[in-house]
Parts: sequence; structure tokens; C-alpha cells
Amino acid sequence: MIDRETVDRIYAAANIVDIVGEYVTLRRKGVNYQACCPFHNEKTPSFVVSPSKGVYKCFGCGKGGNAVTFLMEHESVTYPEALKMVAKRYGIEVREKEMTEEEVRRNDDRESMFALNGWAADYFADYLLNRTEGQSVGLTYFRQKRGMTDATIKKFGLGFCPAKGDRMSQDALAAGYKEEFLVSTGLSLKSDRDGSLFDRFRDRVIFPVHNISGRIVAFGGRTLRTDKQVAKYQNSPESEIYSKKRELYGLYFAKKAIQQLDYAILVEGYTDVISMHQAGVENVVSSSGTSLTTEQIRLLNRFTKNITVIYDGDSAGIHASLRGIDMILKEGMNVRVVLLPEPEDPDSFARSHTADELQEYIRRNEQDFLAFKARLLLEDAKGDPIRKAALIGDMVQSVAQIPDPIQRSVYIKECARIMDIDEQILISEVARKRMASTGDREADDFVRRQTALRREEARPETEFVQRVEAGSSTEALERELVKYLLKYGHCSFDFKEGRTMVPCNVAEVIFAELDEDNLTFLNPLYNQLLATYREQWRIAGRGVEIPPYHFINHPDPEVCNVSVDILTGDDMYVASELWRRKDMHVETDEEILAVGVPKAVTLYKSKVIERFIREWQAKLTDERTEEEECEVMQRLSALNKARVALAHKLQRLIL
Repeated sequence: MIDRETVDRIYAAANIVDIVGEYVTLRRKGVNYQACCPFHNEKTPSFVVSPSKGVYKCFGCGKGGNAVTFLMEHESVTYPEALKMVAKRYGIEVREKEMTEEEVRRNDDRESMFALNGWAADYFADYLLNRTEGQSVGLTYFRQKRGMTDATIKKFGLGFCPAKGDRMSQDALAAGYKEEFLVSTGLSLKSDRDGSLFDRFRDRVIFPVHNISGRIVAFGGRTLRTDKQVAKYQNSPESEIYSKKRELYGLYFAKKAIQQLDYAILVEGYTDVISMHQAGVENVVSSSGTSLTTEQIRLLNRFTKNITVIYDGDSAGIHASLRGIDMILKEGMNVRVVLLPEPEDPDSFARSHTADELQEYIRRNEQDFLAFKARLLLEDAKGDPIRKAALIGDMVQSVAQIPDPIQRSVYIKECARIMDIDEQILISEVARKRMASTGDREADDFVRRQTALRREEARPETEFVQRVEAGSSTEALERELVKYLLKYGHCSFDFKEGRTMVPCNVAEVIFAELDEDNLTFLNPLYNQLLATYREQWRIAGRGVEIPPYHFINHPDPEVCNVSVDILTGDDMYVASELWRRKDMHVETDEEILAVGVPKAVTLYKSKVIERFIREWQAKLTDERTEEEECEVMQRLSALNKARVALAHKLQRLIL
């Protein structure tokens, strides 16, 4: 395990805007930053990053946390792994205590696979640059056939795997890497005949595949043989660290350019990406020759809403990829198309043009995808009414994918004009398609929005705090008390005692009431927060604000997330300007606390007593002696008296 001192240094160094900004496009809004949430699909940004608090919070799906828990959620890594990722970014040496067997088992496999892939990438690159076979075959191919510079080759970590069937596998074993990880990463294959290992990528040039954070998760290998029976490309299989449907080749190198330019260029293969980067156009990614997936589109959606797809002159390839573009439309993204002149592809075109010429060509020739598709299919269906009817159905399918109703309306008009068809027919067909594919989802969404609107209108405009009521659960009351501590523990409010106003400290009141009956919280996360606050409160003293980092940087990631949720929970409540302009009274924090804190404490104690009463009543059903039964009755009587006293305090009647 990582010692606490190192954890504190990591948290102190972590800049949440820098870290989150590598995964989503953040835009400044006041003192905070805003973006569309990377954890759920949304059109309106509800994901907020607060640099001053060091936290993020999505007001749509409810997820929140700090820089470390963001990486845990986004990269699907453990807490120690996320800490190491942040530490590596800021050059912090990680000191670890000895891990338990369980922790070793949980982390070892993934880390071993990443380590092996890193070693293999270095091995392939070294073999390409420094071994005779690599230089004569691989380096010659990259330099002469593909026109790549040494800087580009090093940037993308290109390499070569020896032609000798098991050389890489044997060298990996000699370097101390285990057979099980050579097989699980797909670097080696196991012979069915005798169980020996041989190299998956033997005699191929190598393209390492980086994930969004720059770690090598897979490899692509291209053969340079002309033998038609040998597969042109060989790729790593799915593994614990690699899922091809979730990765886009080149995104690690392209993400900053995509954010800056607010659009991404989508091409087909590895060399298309590399050549365009070398030409100076860096906002380029590839699906690595496979069909686009929803996960890949959503990954790109974190950085931009705009995609430009570059096609070469191969019409068969264009037709094959049209269906995949519908998936992009379904995610609410804007798609444009650039058609290269025959016989060019993005790789050859980038090598024969400068960056300015390439960008100018894209700017002059890009066209809206749906208009492009309509013209393309119309050309195919020319003079054939049956094929034209099929074309209309195809266009309706694409338009129906667009989630935004205004965009759909614009595209229906444009398609009706291009295809010379009655607009009303297209409107009816699109509506029918959407009804079949989405059911009543839109109607449900409408009802949900109207319900939320009515609640918003009904809510008192000055309510900054969502207050607990008599029917609140024990857990809700524990959360309320923790919230008062974390946000207002240092504050004071006036309590009327007879004719005198007595100043009361929030934390002092809560701890005094809980300690009076030796109460602790049932929810373990809230209980940890209670203990942490009490410890810091004793050190700092009465009336001193406890810094939020004690909670949002807690060693337990679940406590971190709960802390962020509580600390940001009421951030959406603001006083109405209309009320202020009309000189209407807006409650101050002090007025809210004067009512809220005593009420929350009393309600919580009432809930605890109700739980005790249920427990003692259950004992009456058991076989007991007369003396034991008498004791139970006395206990219940005392508890009922306490409950009535609390009820009077709350000014409500218990029937």
C-alpha cells in the first residue's frame, strides 16, 4: 500500500482541471469549468469541475469526486493505480508499504500486462532501429514506402517483430516476463502440438496502440509479404486491458488538437493517421480498419461534437461505411464528409501535400454527410424507381437517428429538396421510424421534464438547503447532520433561551447531542466522515473552518465521493433575483441553521429511539420470565416517554 505521506503529496500536486481536461473539453464558466459528462450521454453540459475545491460533480448522473477518483471511474483502475497515474504525471516518487495477498492478486495481472506491453513496444522499436533485419525490412518500409521521418517513427513508437518464429517470446521469457502474460496479452500464441510459444506478430512491422492516457494496450502488425494467403494485418486479441471497441488509434496524440480545433478527422488506418500527423494535421483518429462502435463515438464525443470523415475514391468502401455514420448521428454529433480525388487515400494525399494545402482542401471540399449520402445514393438509383424508393427508406433511417428535433426538421427539408419528394411524406416516415425504434421514450422525457418544471415552480425560491422532514429516513438524517458539519460546522447561530439570544456553534451542538446518548451513525461512510471531522475539530478548535480536503482527499475513495456529493449537493440552489428586487426577505445561512440544526438532531434522536422501541417490542414475543418481561416493559415505558418529549420538542403529536 502507498503510505499516507505520499498520498497527501499526490493530492497536493494534483490539478483537477489538468487531469479532467485530458479526457473532456472543459469550458470556463465563472470560477468553475463545465463540460458534457464523460460518464453518461448528454447534450447539455451538467458536469462541473471546481478548481478551488479540487472536485468534479455531474448534476445529471450524480457522479462526483476528486482527481484520483475521476481516474478510477474513467480508466476503470483501482485506487492505488489511480494514485500512481497522478504521481507519475507530477514526478512524485511513490513509496509503498507491503501489500496484502489479496491486493497483490487484484492488481498484479493488469500491471504485469501493461509492463509486458511496454517492454514489447521498446523491444520492437529497438529491433527496428538497431538490428540489421529491422533496418533492412521495417525501417526501409517506413522511410521509403511510407515517407515517414525518424521523428514520426519515434513519436508513434513504430517497430518490427523478428521473422524467426519465437525470438520475441524467448527474449521476453529471458527478460523475466511470464508465459501466462505473453499469452493473455496476445503477444505470443501457444502451439496445440507441444505447448511451445511462437510470436503472433513475427515478420511484421508494428504499430503500438495507446489508450487515452498513453499506456500501450495492444499492437497492430502489418505483413510486408505479397502472399495473398497471409492476412495483411494481425491485431492483439481482446484482453483484460484491451477492448478494441473502446479504443481509437491516435486519440492519445490527437486529443489536444481536437479540443483546440473543436473537430476530429476520422480516417481508416494506422498509416492514414500517422501521415496526417506528420503533415501537420494532428486532430486525426482511426477506428483501425474495424466498424465504428458506440463506445468509440462516445469517447470522441468527450472532446468534440464535430466529426469530419475522409473517404478515398473507393465507392465500395464509402457504401460499406455509411451505416456506421448513422451511429454518429444517433449520438447527436455533426458529421461532415471529404471525398479525396481518385486514386488518393488519406495517407498518400497527406504525403503529397503540405499542412496548409491539406487543411485548405478539407475546408473547401467538406460537405454535410446527409446531403452527401443523398446525392451518392441518387446517383446509384438514377432512372430506377424501385432503387429510389429503397434510397428514400435509407435516408429516412439516417435522419431518424438524429436526436435533436430542430436538426431533424432541417435535414428533412434538405433531403426532400435533393430527392425531389414531398416533405410531408418524409416527416411521416421519420416519425414512424422513431416511434418504432424509441417507443414512447420522447413522450416519457417530455412528461419527466414537465414534472421537473412543476417541481421547480413549486419550490420556495429562497430554499438554499433541502431540509429533512419528520418522515425522513435514518440515513437521510445522518447525511443531513454530516452536511451541516462539513459545510457549516464552524458557523454559529442564535438560539432563543427565554428572552436571551444564546450563540451556538453548529459542530458543538451536534457533537453534544450525539455524545449525550453515545450515538454513532449506522451508515459506515457517514460515520467515517463524522469521526474525521471530530478529529480535525478537536485539533482546530471551536469556530475554525475545517478545510474540505480532509474529506474529499480521504484515503477511502467511497468517502471521497460521498464528501463531494454532500459538499456540492446544494450548489444548484440560488436565491431569486426577482425576490431581491421586490425587497422580499431571503433567509440567511444563520437563520437556516437556527431552525435546521436543532430540528435535524432532534429528528435523528427520535429515529434512533423508534428503532430501539421496535427492538424491545420484538423481545415481548419471545418466551420470557415474568421478571424479564417486567424489565422489557420498563425499558419500553422509558423509551416512549423520551419519544413523547422529543415529539413535543418538534411540536408534533405521536398517536
